[in-house]
Amino acid sequence: MKTRIIGAIVALILAAVGAFVLVTYVRGADARAADGAELSDVYIVQESIPKGTAGESVEEYVKVDTVPQRNLVDGYVTDLADLAGLVADAEILPGEQLAEARFIDPAELAARGDVPVPAGMQLISFTLPADRVVGGQVRAGDRIGLVGTVDPDEVGEDEDVINPVSRFAFHGVLVTKVQGVVTPDPETGAAQDQAAGDSIMVTIALSAHDVERWVWFSEGEAASYAQTWLTLENEQTDNSGTSPVDGSNAW
Repeated sequence: MKTRIIGAIVALILAAVGAFVLVTYVRGADARAADGAELSDVYIVQESIPKGTAGESVEEYVKVDTVPQRNLVDGYVTDLADLAGLVADAEILPGEQLAEARFIDPAELAARGDVPVPAGMQLISFTLPADRVVGGQVRAGDRIGLVGTVDPDEVGEDEDVINPVSRFAFHGVLVTKVQGVVTPDPETGAAQDQAAGDSIMVTIALSAHDVERWVWFSEGEAASYAQTWLTLENEQTDNSGTSPVDGSNAW
């Protein structure tokens, strides 16, 4: 009995010593491999970067690490600012070096019909004439604003007085799909100019409450109490200084 116990203890000690020797050897091998090698700082992905993630948002997914220059991937990122205005072309997995080649212009992603829906958002579609959709220039991947005009009745002496009010209701809304923008010429196949009255269906991503607000502008007797126009926004768009406009301050 005592012999078995002693044997077990000796086996545990030998296993621990073996593990220590192995770890020490591996660390020494790594050190020997890196000895004399030129090192560079790179961004290593720590958490999967979802497809479509904006370059400006990847900082939370990566950390800086040092690797031998011979192990660097082509086009590795040295400054996250270089990814501004780009989005992840596909999911980027943990352990990968951050490379500029994994990011593309959002318009390219949209052209493939691959505009991802942000977490927590849901899709909704609506139709407007081309002259209210920036002449049909809106594309998947764009960000749009919405100006709404409502006609609240104000009680007058003899009859209701109509005093329309216009105001921005939305900014920065992501467009995921556009249908009916271009009608090819049946003979040449060339794109024809969009007629002002042509209908364009736009699909957008919104939060739950914003869906309710958007539907308010589009549902029911919209022609009599609400009218909507879209704007095409970009990173340089200045949306400051807006305020409701009615008959008292339109001139």
